[in-house]
Amino acid sequence: MSTGNEAPATWLSQDAYDRLQAELDEHIANRPAIAAEINARREEGDLRENGGYHAAREEQGKAEGRIRYLQELLRTAKVGEAPTADAVSPGMVVTIYFDDDTNTETFLLGSREIAATTDLTVYSPESALGKAILGGRAGQTCTYTAPSGADIKVTVVSFEPFSG
Repeated sequence: MSTGNEAPATWLSQDAYDRLQAELDEHIANRPAIAAEINARREEGDLRENGGYHAAREEQGKAEGRIRYLQELLRTAKVGEAPTADAVSPGMVVTIYFDDDTNTETFLLGSREIAATTDLTVYSPESALGKAILGGRAGQTCTYTAPSGADIKVTVVSFEPFSG
């Protein structure tokens, strides 16, 4: 049963999926080394003033957070080509122009993780611009509020699935 608030699917190319899986495997394989480092630092004495111990614990926390994130991303990701859509959605390369300017900008609407697979600028679907154009169609003008507080109008020129 759909509740209507599911996040849009994250589409990954097979190459991007494989790279993220390799990163996950590396983090998991590195767990014993981090645990050994923590134990070695713990044996140095007073933990309140042991910078090496605290640094190793912080590294462990970051690694575990990344492991959980990658596991969830890879568990829910769809691998292959994103289906063609008649509206802007995550995983698309979008070209817009700013109404106060004649310049166009082309970017990928997607997650930070996909940024490593492209030279394109990546905007999150949760960003102000991303939210404004999500569901937009070619020729549609959208307005969003920039971090500076200014209202900015953009027109969607084109969009297509990202091929990675």
